[in-house]
Amino acid sequence: MGEVTEDTVPGLALLGAGQFACTTYVPKLGDLAHLASLKVIWSRSKDAALKGLELAKPYAPEAEAKWGDEGLEAIWNDKTIHAVAVVLPAQAQLNVVLQALQAGKHVIQAVAEVCKAWSAYQALATQKLKLPIWAVAENYRFEPGLIQAARFVKEAGALMAVQVTMEVPMNSSNPYFLSTWRRDPDFKGGFLIDVGVHFIAGLRLIVGSEVSSVSALATHVNSSLPNPDNISSLLQFSNGCTGVLNLSLSATTRKVSWRVVGSLGTVEAVRGVEDGKHGYKCTFLPSKGSPQEGFGAFAGVQEELKSFVVDVAQALSEERSAEQADKRSSVLEAMRDLAVLEAMLHSSDNKGIPTSVKIDMNTE
Repeated sequence: MGEVTEDTVPGLALLGAGQFACTTYVPKLGDLAHLASLKVIWSRSKDAALKGLELAKPYAPEAEAKWGDEGLEAIWNDKTIHAVAVVLPAQAQLNVVLQALQAGKHVIQAVAEVCKAWSAYQALATQKLKLPIWAVAENYRFEPGLIQAARFVKEAGALMAVQVTMEVPMNSSNPYFLSTWRRDPDFKGGFLIDVGVHFIAGLRLIVGSEVSSVSALATHVNSSLPNPDNISSLLQFSNGCTGVLNLSLSATTRKVSWRVVGSLGTVEAVRGVEDGKHGYKCTFLPSKGSPQEGFGAFAGVQEELKSFVVDVAQALSEERSAEQADKRSSVLEAMRDLAVLEAMLHSSDNKGIPTSVKIDMNTE
């Protein structure tokens, strides 16, 4: 990873001041204040923008709050703002991301709606413009515990079986339970996709092989959640391994785990807490020798933001292009994550028919 010097510290705007933006992005950007200068916090509403700005003042005393269309236009025209972190509801995010890319701003965004923006990004390339970096955050490929699990899997020999369990209670005690955009009937999959896509990224990282086809059935159990809220799927990997995945949002218990059985041992990564820190404990039980284990506290958001701002700094000094940015946060990786879930939903809509996992490179 290249160095960020005083002359190449990127100016950054945070677009979004909702709960996740304020509780996660604002403090993480504070931890990275030596690598990126927060210039603006923008929201669709004035009150939200001012609230977010207040939280960032301790490390960004000169940052400003902006809101609405006028605020966005000011950001697009501000030459001191090189990059934007877009943390908005899916329905609002697409248009903002497209505007940012057209304005030449480097973008890091949540995973929703990346497919719809892909063709517009490709169009920029045909215009012979210098492509901005476009990264997708919160994808679990930066989580230390899961990275360690992936290393263990490489020692586990030929892979034979994978088991993924995701019991994630989505009830009134969850801060995102009342989220309106995840309940939008036009956002197919709603909570299921928004929650599940992170775990699919973790699955692909750990196994080290693509999911080639699925056979899934979804159900709707909890009437307070959008349909569907549970899904079970058989998985076929391109390396010949098979697996099963169960995701339940109506569960009353919480468990998140990936278990990989190999010819030389078994690897498991489980969400847990150590020394008051939440993260993933990974264990390798080899057929010969002593068990190995490790724990990685949650650090994915900070690590991917750090990777992004360093990439942007290198782009500003013309030492790195968009094509050379960290592949773990690339849009193509995010599209592959989404494609697995979309194949599962398609399979379920067709009574569990085996469905190939494909991404449409010509998505409009």
